[in-house]
Amino acid sequence: MKRLSILALCFQLMSCATVPVTGRRSFILVSDSEVNALAANSYQEMLSKSKTVAGTNDADRVRRVGEKIAAVSDQKDFQWEYHLIDEPKTVNAFCMPGGKVAFYTGIMPICKTDAGVAVVMGHEVAHAIARHGAERMSQQMIVNLGGLTLSQAMMSKPQQTQALANQVFGLGVGLGYILPYGRKQESEADHIGLIYMARAGYDPREAVEFWKRMSEMTGGKNPPEFLSTHPSHETRIQDLQSWLPEALAEYEKSKLK
Repeated sequence: MKRLSILALCFQLMSCATVPVTGRRSFILVSDSEVNALAANSYQEMLSKSKTVAGTNDADRVRRVGEKIAAVSDQKDFQWEYHLIDEPKTVNAFCMPGGKVAFYTGIMPICKTDAGVAVVMGHEVAHAIARHGAERMSQQMIVNLGGLTLSQAMMSKPQQTQALANQVFGLGVGLGYILPYGRKQESEADHIGLIYMARAGYDPREAVEFWKRMSEMTGGKNPPEFLSTHPSHETRIQDLQSWLPEALAEYEKSKLK
């Protein structure tokens, strides 16, 4: 009865939302204010421990492209911030909920141009605007509840049986739920980001070229897609090519503004 009460409370708190561009319906169990506050604190803590870069061409490029992407996005009231972190060996970037953006210097040679930065910026901004962080937190809450329910149901079983059940549950959740859902979010961010960069006046065809460069940098080596939260480079390129007609239409519109 107690477990049913917890489930009922979760569904009462559940907020359904429509993701921009893709139209997918998502469910969220945490408020934007909570998530954005946590993100802002984490961002400031990260900056306090990092060496930021300012006044360089790359730092200016990150800020300039970020402002253009933010201006055409579906979330204008974020408190946007853009920082370039001096870590040449880190090929990464992120946008936390609330619009807290960081690029690492290691990704800039792959970006090469404003359009290359726009590929990454659009993707990362899309994660924040699609509320993927809050969705992952909600997902983890459901998984934790499922694990608790399983543990209670198995209490009367031998310890070895309990351990086996927990292992099977963890494997099933990982391969059957968390990893595929992660790939779905990554693909969704690719799609939304492609549209955002096109709206901002950047040629969306650069997204395909960026991922070709990324594939070349890694030597084409990726973990098997079903074991990863990210699609393979080949899958990303194919998906981006399929979305190009939609993005190119937005790109042509941007030239008329």
